[in-house]
Amino acid sequence: MNRRIHGWVSPELGREMKVAAFGHAGKPVLLFPTAGGDFLEAERFLMLKVLAPLIDAGRIRVYACGGVSGEGWMNAEAAPAHKSWLQSRFDNYLSRELVPWIRHDVGDPAVRLIGTGSSLGGFNAVNAGLKHPDQFWLTIAMSGTYDFDRWMSGHVDDHYYHNQPYRYLPSMGEGRQLEWLRKSYFHIATGQGRWEAPLESVRLGQLLGAKGIPNYVDLWGHDVDHDWPTWRTMLPMFLQGFA
Repeated sequence: MNRRIHGWVSPELGREMKVAAFGHAGKPVLLFPTAGGDFLEAERFLMLKVLAPLIDAGRIRVYACGGVSGEGWMNAEAAPAHKSWLQSRFDNYLSRELVPWIRHDVGDPAVRLIGTGSSLGGFNAVNAGLKHPDQFWLTIAMSGTYDFDRWMSGHVDDHYYHNQPYRYLPSMGEGRQLEWLRKSYFHIATGQGRWEAPLESVRLGQLLGAKGIPNYVDLWGHDVDHDWPTWRTMLPMFLQGFA
């Protein structure tokens, strides 16, 4: 499998951000890490191994990025305002730097990506798909965590509101963004076993449906846990149907 590593100092985040690119052709897939993961997390946990048949066949090319959730949402010592500010900067990095770079790498300045991830990576995929539907046509979120109020100590600011789908989605009005979203698709999958929070996925699906945004909430069994074996089973199956 062809693997390339790229990186640059992000103007939005003020730090070096790296991305690993796998494959030579096919639909571009942006893979977000879990809470504390980096750009090589998915490779270490063998996700690229199970995606190899699709990658080697030229059906998909995968771009695995880093994240900031470990020092933001999951950092018990960080102030709530810092958590939401950091997520906002990450969203700017994604839409203004990373996606344009992927489009350049693919050779198509207008291509819409597939966004995917698990746990907090699922949230980042959903948030990106909702906020930038001109850049993403398909979101595959696995075992997503979507309710961050428990980490904010009652603090709500503009950065938090505009990066918390439970808050901004209900008030999204008619317009170009919603038109794009109604041409998109959200596959929201979750197990119901240990460490899972399936009701968060159900609530997200209800909010999407209320806005006429195509989606499917895919509930797996009570023996399906919030863990890499689950996600390694899910993602190749889902991409097989879309790629």
